[in-house]
Amino acid sequence: HVQLVESGGGSVRPGGSLRLSCAASTSSFLPSCMGWVRQGPGKERELVATIDNGDGTTYADSVKGRFAISQDHVKNTLFLQMNRLKPEDTGMYYCAAECGLDTFHGDPDFRYWGQGTQVTVS
Repeated sequence: HVQLVESGGGSVRPGGSLRLSCAASTSSFLPSCMGWVRQGPGKERELVATIDNGDGTTYADSVKGRFAISQDHVKNTLFLQMNRLKPEDTGMYYCAAECGLDTFHGDPDFRYWGQGTQVTVS
């Protein structure tokens, strides 16, 4: 079982930056596949980025070149560095772990989810 707790959300002006963190409580190592998912107002959940245990990453086209996902295996923590933020990046951001098959098709399919942290860009 994995428990995930996000932090680092907040309000920022367009063009600003935020860094989200996700502390993972596990009995051993970080799951082999983790990611960030967001849900904007009135929108469906969107897969933002994933990372595997070899630090291989994937990104949604909408965030490529602006966001960076990373992980600290010692501290069991997942990060999302968000730069050049836009109003359309506004939403609840969820940390998630253990990718399902649909994740590899770009859908947010994970076994474990955090409670989310709000990001507002305006």
